[in-house]
Amino acid sequence: RSVFAALAFVIGLTTVAIPLRLQRAAASAPPIHDITTDTANPPTFNAVVPLRADASNTLEYSQEVARQQREHYPDIKPVIVEMPPPQVFERALEAARDAGWEIVATDADAGWIEATDTTTFFGFKDDVVVRLTSIGSRTVVDVRSVSRVGRGDVGTNARRIREYLGRLSQA
Repeated sequence: RSVFAALAFVIGLTTVAIPLRLQRAAASAPPIHDITTDTANPPTFNAVVPLRADASNTLEYSQEVARQQREHYPDIKPVIVEMPPPQVFERALEAARDAGWEIVATDADAGWIEATDTTTFFGFKDDVVVRLTSIGSRTVVDVRSVSRVGRGDVGTNARRIREYLGRLSQA
């Protein structure tokens, strides 16, 4: 009996803890669903556009979103890699695959990757674009992550970009 009681307690606690954790995260995150490393000239999407036909969120990036992002996520910035774009592209693609993203399209010559990531708990689809820009022998890596639904993302897109850039620097 005590095993069943303990199991019931754990299940009950989990049932309450997950929504409470999400509620706290939602309260601390800004009500935006579009995060980018370049708020002045965000990477644009091409290949994922048809996949977003039923999405309630558009891909239009507003200055209000940029302002809120700079205020709440000042650490989300482009990364400069001390390698030319062809080498960085391979690392960037590997990091995207390691993150579990579904690769939608790539163009090594243009230096971009488009992908879709699905959130673990609710299964929401978010779209991601990675843009590589050459500056001499170095490469600027910009990333943008946009939720298809929801006014806010509870910090998911910012966390995704941070984790991806972390993977890229370790690759």
